[in-house]
Amino acid sequence: MAVIRDSRSLALRLILAVAATTLAPAAAADIYKYVDKHGRVTLTDTAKNSQYKRLVKTWKGWEESKSGIALQNFEKNRKKYTTTIDFYAKHYQLPPSLLHAVITAESAYDPDAVSKAGAVGLMQLMPETARRYGVRNRTNPSENVSGGTRYLRDLLQMFNNNLALALAAYNAGESAVVKHGHQIPPYNETRSYVKKVVALYQQYRKSMS
Repeated sequence: MAVIRDSRSLALRLILAVAATTLAPAAAADIYKYVDKHGRVTLTDTAKNSQYKRLVKTWKGWEESKSGIALQNFEKNRKKYTTTIDFYAKHYQLPPSLLHAVITAESAYDPDAVSKAGAVGLMQLMPETARRYGVRNRTNPSENVSGGTRYLRDLLQMFNNNLALALAAYNAGESAVVKHGHQIPPYNETRSYVKKVVALYQQYRKSMS
């Protein structure tokens, strides 16, 4: 059972909420993990000694690393891109809290995030998705959010506003959802992704209300 200390901000709470699930490569907070002799895990933003291991997000999830980006960058970027996110949410008639949830899970607001599969930017657009929605520069925050929001809107329409299926399609592709009988594909990554985004969406809805 995880013991969480020093969660002093919304940003840290959101990051810790998804620390055990798979995240797209992105800017990571300075979060450290300590496992005591009984196997109990402590997550904190302050390392007290060399036994605390820094965790950063990779394409495979949270892993120990010697590098990372400070928590304030997550908060700074979230504030920096909120106007853009809110604009496209209103333009394409989606809840801003949903876009914030997807972006937190996909890139933690890092416009330069790149996955091993080749997804890029705030909403982690693949090249074919970018072409479909006329996104020329995937690292451009405005273009990226515009394309990603349109794609998410279209997925919601495709799957009759079933959020879980739309998110599964965003992660694994709409063909995978259709192939599996309009159900969430049996991929651990996709199932974890859907749960993670839904949880973040609920948190953002409360914090933004």
